[in-house]
Parts: sequence; C-alpha cells; structure tokens
Amino acid sequence: MSDLTGKVAVVTGASKGIGAASAKALAAAGAAVVVNYASDQAGADSVVAAIAAGGGRAIAVKADVAKSAEVTSLFAQAKKAFGRVDVLVNNAGIYRSVPLDEITEDAFYREFNTNVLGTLLASKEAVKYFGPDGGSIVNLSSLASTKGFPTFAIYSATKASLEAITRVLAVELGPRKIRVNAVAPGVIETEGTHSAGLIGSDFVKAAIAGTPLGRVGQPDDIARVVVFLASDASGWLSGERLTAAGGYQ
Repeated sequence: MSDLTGKVAVVTGASKGIGAASAKALAAAGAAVVVNYASDQAGADSVVAAIAAGGGRAIAVKADVAKSAEVTSLFAQAKKAFGRVDVLVNNAGIYRSVPLDEITEDAFYREFNTNVLGTLLASKEAVKYFGPDGGSIVNLSSLASTKGFPTFAIYSATKASLEAITRVLAVELGPRKIRVNAVAPGVIETEGTHSAGLIGSDFVKAAIAGTPLGRVGQPDDIARVVVFLASDASGWLSGERLTAAGGYQ
C-alpha cells in the first residue's frame, strides 16, 4: 500500500493536468501537499480546495521553477507551513510543436529552462530539506524521450535530458537515502493536450489504435504511479523510468 501519512510533498506545475491529479492523489495517500503554480492561481486554489474538502492539508505557492530565487522561496514556504519536505514531484513542464525550420533560440530556452533547469533547481533545493531518512524525487518524463514524434525535437530533447538527470541523481543521492525515479506517460488527456489541439487529432487516433488498452490516458492514471514512486512501496526502486502508456510502445 502506498501510505504517505505524515509526509510532505511539493508538486511543481500542479494547477492542472497531471500535476493537479498527482497533488490530490498524494493528499489522499496522507501527505500534506504544496501545490506549486507559475501563473494559474485559480487552478492551484481549486486543487487546494479539493484537497481540503477531502480532509487533507495543502497550500498553493507561486514560483517559476526556472528562477532560483523563486525555487528557494517555494521550499522555504513549504517548510514554514508543514515543517519538513519528504517528496518532490518535478511535474512543471512546457511543450510545443515546433518544426525544425521554425526553431529559435527563444523556443529552445523556453522549454529547456522549465523542463530541465527547473528540474535541477527544484531537486537541488529539495535535498536541503530532506531529513536523515532521505526522500523521493519523481520526475515527469514522456514517451517522447525515446520515440521520434515529428516537430517535437526540443520537447523530446528536454525529456531525454530529464531521464539522464534521473539516472545521475539516483547514483549521486543514493548514499543519502534519496531515491530518484521518472514516469514516462503516453498521450494523456489534459487541458494542455486539448488546447494544443492534440485530442481528436490523427496523431492521437493513431496512438490509441496502437495502445493495447485502447484509450487515451487520464491524469489519474499517472497520479497513481507518482504516489507509488513517492511512497515506501517503491523503496527498492531508484534510477528507474516507468513507462505508463497503456501498453503503447
């Protein structure tokens, strides 16, 4: 059983989608949760309200994970509110379909600053707060890290980088009892995939056709994996990438 009673989790990019579902699932498992957001305060407040309605504890904290001063403030507020940090879920991420001939420096840095630098900065700060019993870092990757999806060169590169970071930090932080793992979702129906026009597209129809379980994924499908990796139920896992895509390869 994935029991997180007494634990404190920080979830970046948790105002919607997989982040919001993960925050709620972590709270349902017993954790107090810090719901981080960059701009969508209403969404973050809604997640906090849902957690409170279920008897859990949560706060919303605004911070851009690509800015070190804001990341420092995020964890300081987590400590002030709940006294400790045990789990970090690096979920904040940006994705955009950009053909090769439209790639610019701004497009590159926009995704890498959030998806890669943000993961490093948040992880760097989190380990300062983990106690002598260690902690768990869960990174949200993607099937795009290993599959060749046209127009996703930048995004795919950020997720491949994130998985490399996962392996390196698992080795580097293991002696401190800190586990680091990644989840690689397939196509998930979120506000983001809807706004990007992916849901209902030929791309997603082909993905569903190639998925043995025969449907697009939902945020809760990934949230349950996040809770597992955050908890002691996965205590012998570190440096792993768990694919959660309904069998889609």
